[in-house]
Amino acid sequence: MAANGGLHWSDIPAPVLAVLRQGAVLPAHPLALDENRAFDRDSQRALSRYYIDAGSGGLAVGVHATQFQIRDVGLYRPVLELAQQTADAWTDRPLVMIAGVIGKTAQAVEEARLARALGYHAVLLGLGALKGAGEDELVAHCAAVAREMPLVGFYLQTAVGGIPLSRAFWARFAAIENVIAIKVAPFNRYKTLDVAVGVAMAGAEDRVTLYTGNDDHIVADLLMPWRVRAGNREVTLRFRGGLLGHWSVWTKAAVGLLGQAHAAVDSGSVPLDVLALDSKVTDCNAVVFDVANEFRGCIPGCHEILRRQGLLRTVHCLDPHEVLSPGQSDEIDRLYATYPELTDDAFVAANLARWRG
Repeated sequence: MAANGGLHWSDIPAPVLAVLRQGAVLPAHPLALDENRAFDRDSQRALSRYYIDAGSGGLAVGVHATQFQIRDVGLYRPVLELAQQTADAWTDRPLVMIAGVIGKTAQAVEEARLARALGYHAVLLGLGALKGAGEDELVAHCAAVAREMPLVGFYLQTAVGGIPLSRAFWARFAAIENVIAIKVAPFNRYKTLDVAVGVAMAGAEDRVTLYTGNDDHIVADLLMPWRVRAGNREVTLRFRGGLLGHWSVWTKAAVGLLGQAHAAVDSGSVPLDVLALDSKVTDCNAVVFDVANEFRGCIPGCHEILRRQGLLRTVHCLDPHEVLSPGQSDEIDRLYATYPELTDDAFVAANLARWRG
C-alpha cells in the first residue's frame, strides 16, 4: 500500500498482475438498460458472467462503452459495484478489474478512491476533460490519480472525445511509477508509434504493458513487433492484449483470436491466414462501430448484437438520440452471413439461461 493509503501496483495480487502482463481479452463493459431506460441489473449481471465464462482476463467498467453519462444519473457506483460483486461470486479465477476514471483532477481522484474501495485493481484514466491543458498540467493530473491507484493510460481517438497527446507526454506518463499499462486507441499508426516510443524513452517497457484499443487494426497490433529506438537503445514492444469495446461482443471468439495471435508470435512465424484475420475483424468493426457515420452508432451497434443474443433486452443508451444508424442493422446481418466463425452465438445460446439465473 502506498504511503498515502493509495494502492500501488505491487499490491495487486501476483496472479492478477500476471494475467495483465501476459495479455488478455478485457471487454469494455456496456450498460444494460430496460425499456424505460432504467438500469437493468439482471442483464448487467448476465453480461459480466458471459465475459467471465467466455475466458476474458477481466472487466473494464465505467469506461466509454459503459457510457460516461452514468455519472450524471447516479449509476457510476452501482455499475462498478455490481460488476465487482458478480466477478467475486462467479469465479475463483484471477480477473483484472479496471474502473474507468474521468473528469478534472478532483473528480478523477474521487473516482479512483471509490474504485479502490470497491476492490478494483487499476483505473483507466480518460483525459478528455482536460482538453486545452498544457503537458505539465496533464502529467500532474495523471500523477495525482496515480497516488490513489495503479494507472492504465488511455489514448482515446479524437472522434469520440480524445485529445492529441505527444510522444514527450507518453514518455513522461510512462515514467510515473504507478503506471502499469496503456490502452492505445487513437486509431492512427503515427500516434500509436508515439506511445511505443514514449514507453521506451521512459525505460518502462518491463512495467508498462501495451493493450490495443485500435479497433481498426486489432489483429495487426497484436502480431506486430514494435521495434523502436530511444537514445542508444533499441527496444521491442508488443501489444499483449486488447481492452476493447469491440470485444464486448462475440467475446468467446475474441478469446480464441487472441490465443491464435499469441501462439503465432510465440512460434516466431506468423501464418498468412492469421495475418488475414486483420481485414476480417476490421470489416466487422467498421459495421459495429458505425464508421460510415463517424462512430455515431458505435455503442448501439454493440448493444444490437448483445440484444440479438438475448444478453441485453434493448439497444437503449442513456441518450435517447444515440441509436443505430440507418442501414446498420442490415450490415450486422451481412457480418453474420460473411464471418460466422467470428461470432459466438451458439456459446451464448447454450449458457444464457444460466447467466440470467
